Amino acid sequence: MKKLSVYTLTMAALGYLPNLSAQDISADRIYQPTQSDIGGAGLMQTPTGRMNRDGEFSVLYYDNDEYRRMALSLQLFPWLESTIRYTDVRTRLYSDSEGFSGDQTYKDRGLDVKFRLLEESRWLPETSLGLRDIAGTGQFASEYIAASKRFGPVDVTLGIGWGYLGRSGNIDNPLCDIADRFCDRANELSGQGGEFEIGDWFTGNAGLFGGIEYQTPWDPLIVKVEYDANDFSRESSRTPIIQDSHWNYGLHYRVNDNVNLKLSYERGNTWMFGFSFRTNFDDMTQYKRTDPIPAPTEPKLTSMDQLDTDELRSKLRKASGFYLKRFYLSDNGKKVTLVGNQSRYRYETMSLDRAAAVLANYLPAAVTQYQFVDDVLGMPIAQVNVDAPTFKRAFYRADFTTRYKDSYQLVNVNQDDDDQLLFERASELGLPDIGFRPFLEQSFGGPEAFYMYKLRMDGYFNWVPTENFLVNGVISGTIVDNYDKFNYLVEDGEAPLPRVRTYVREYSTQSDIVLTRAQGTYVKEWQDNLYSSFYGGYLERMFGGIGTEWLYRPLDKPWAVGVDINYARQRSFENHLGFRDYDVLTGHLTGYLRTDYFFDNTLLTVSAGRFLAKDWGVNVKFEKKFDSGIIVGAFAAKTNVSAEEFGEGSFNKGFFISIPFDLLQINHSTGRGAIGWTPLTRDGGQMLQRAAHLYGITDARSRFYNEW
Repeated sequence: MKKLSVYTLTMAALGYLPNLSAQDISADRIYQPTQSDIGGAGLMQTPTGRMNRDGEFSVLYYDNDEYRRMALSLQLFPWLESTIRYTDVRTRLYSDSEGFSGDQTYKDRGLDVKFRLLEESRWLPETSLGLRDIAGTGQFASEYIAASKRFGPVDVTLGIGWGYLGRSGNIDNPLCDIADRFCDRANELSGQGGEFEIGDWFTGNAGLFGGIEYQTPWDPLIVKVEYDANDFSRESSRTPIIQDSHWNYGLHYRVNDNVNLKLSYERGNTWMFGFSFRTNFDDMTQYKRTDPIPAPTEPKLTSMDQLDTDELRSKLRKASGFYLKRFYLSDNGKKVTLVGNQSRYRYETMSLDRAAAVLANYLPAAVTQYQFVDDVLGMPIAQVNVDAPTFKRAFYRADFTTRYKDSYQLVNVNQDDDDQLLFERASELGLPDIGFRPFLEQSFGGPEAFYMYKLRMDGYFNWVPTENFLVNGVISGTIVDNYDKFNYLVEDGEAPLPRVRTYVREYSTQSDIVLTRAQGTYVKEWQDNLYSSFYGGYLERMFGGIGTEWLYRPLDKPWAVGVDINYARQRSFENHLGFRDYDVLTGHLTGYLRTDYFFDNTLLTVSAGRFLAKDWGVNVKFEKKFDSGIIVGAFAAKTNVSAEEFGEGSFNKGFFISIPFDLLQINHSTGRGAIGWTPLTRDGGQMLQRAAHLYGITDARSRFYNEW
C-alpha cells in the first residue's frame, strides 16, 4: 500500500505540472548538473563526474519506503563539492529505550566530498573522485571514481565504486593487484560515528556503475537511466530490500530556475519521489536604495580659514556615512586627516568614493591628499590615503582610464604630531544603541527529537561610555522551543566529562526571560600591529568570568596570531545571576590565515589550548566567502577526550552560514546574521562563546567580513 500511495501522490503531482506553466529555463541552467537521490551531482543512486558552478547550493528531499533523505549540497570551489545528509531510516527506532528516544526513527548523518581530477575537454571526460559518508557511522560509506562526457543533449557517465556503491562486486577490485589489504573491507560500521575509517577506503568489493542523462527538446525535462552496482544486501533499514533489477529510470523536471521535481522507478519495483531547491551564493543580489555620489562642483572654499567643521561633518555623514571624530590639517595646508568610521556600507570603497567627493567639492584645491583613519573603539586600525589630483581626474572624468580606486592606498596609521587639530568631537557619555532581533538556536539529529530548536527574541544593547570601553548585553525572551525534550541521562558523578553544555535543558526551561550576556570590554592598541582587550561579566548564557586577549595583526597581511586566557565559572540555571561550583581556566593560542593563494576568499583559524571541560586539543575553523558576501563555514574540535567518552559523534563539529543583512533589505548595512548547525550537543571540545573578538574588531587591517 505504501508503494502505491507514493506512486499515486507522485503521479498526481506530475499531473499538475502543465498548470505550473514552467518558466523559460535560463541558458546556463539547461545543462547544469542535477542532484542525485542522496544529494550531490549525480543520476539517481549513483554519482557523476560533474561539478556545478562555484557557489551552487541545493536543498534536497527524496522519499521511498525505507528511507527519507534530506541533503544540503554546496559547491565550495570549482573543484570541490560537499554534501551534508540526513537519512531517516523509517523501519528502525533510534534506540531500544523508549524513555530515551521515544518512537523516533533512526537518523543517520553523513558527509560527502567530491574532488575534480580532470576538466572535460574535447577528448577527455570530466573526472572526479568522491567519498561518501566519511566520518559517519559507515552505514552508507563508499568511495568512487566517476567520469562524465557530453555528446550534445546526452551526458554519459561511467564509474567504479567501493563500499555501498560496489556491493554487488560485479568486477574484481583492481587495487587488489597493488596490495592485499585492498581485497577485504574490514569494517561496515563505525560505532558512534565521527571516525575517519581511512583504512577501509577503496577496499572490498568493487562495482562498475554508469548511466545517461538526456536533455529533452523541452528544456524543463531531463530523462535519466542508470545501472546501479549496489545489491542492497546489507541495509541500514534492517529489513529485506528486494532488488529485481540493477537498472533505474528517472525524470527530472525543472519548475523554474530554482525549483526541481524528481520521479524515479528503481530496483525494478519501487517508485521514488523528491524535490530540490537551488540558488547560487555567488549570484545572490538585492536591489539597493543607494544615494548617488555627489556631482562635481567648484570647491566651496578657497582657504581653510573658511572651514565650517559642523557643515563638513554633516555633509560627510549624509553622503558617505562617515562619522567624523577628529579633523587635522598639515602645516603646509596640503593634507587633511579625518579620524572616524563608517557603518553604512559593507563595501568600504562606496563610503570612500562619496566622502572623497564631498572633500573635492568642499575643500580648497590646494589640498592634495585626504587621509581617512578608520577608528574603532578609540583604536586607529588602518588608514586610507586618497591622492586628490588622481581622484579628481576620475571625479571630473578627465580621461577614460582613471578610476576612483586608483587614488586609494591602504597604509598603517601615520598621524604627524605637527598636524593642526581643527575639530574634535566632544566627549560625552551618550546613550546605548538598543535594538531587537530574532535568534534561532538549533541542532539536528539528536535522539530525543530530530530537530531541537529554540526561537527567541533578543533585546540587545551596545554602549560605549568612553572611547576604549564597550559594554554589550543581551536579554532574551523565549518564543517557542522544544529543548525540554533534551534527555542527557547521566548524573553529574557519572558523566565522563564536566557538563559544560549538556545542561541545555535546564538552562532553557529555567525561565522564559533570561540575561544571556552582560560583558564589559576594554581595548587598547599598544603599537602598530599589536592589540589587546580585557573583559569580564556574564560572558555567555552558561558561563561568566574574566579574561584577556592579545592579537598581533600586520597590515594587509594574510595572517595574524592571537592568544586568550580566561577564568570562567558556570552560571546557575536555578537563578538568573548566580553561579555553580564548576570553574575552569581556559584559553587558546590562535592562528589566522587567509588562504586566498590556495583557495579564493577563505579564512582558516586554528586554536590550540584548553577547553571548557578541561580537555586539551585543537579547534579548526574554515570559512569561505562568496561573491554575494555570504560566508559558509565549518569547525571541528579534536581533544584528548576519547570517542567513547565524548559519546555519539566522537568529536565536536558544526557548520554555519553567515548572511550580510544587506542581502535581505534594500538599505545598506555592515551587519551580519548567522545560522548554525551542530549534529549533537555534547561537552567535549567546547569553547567560551564571548563577544568582541579582536580579529573582528580589527577587520579593517585586511578585510574579510566586510569588503574593501
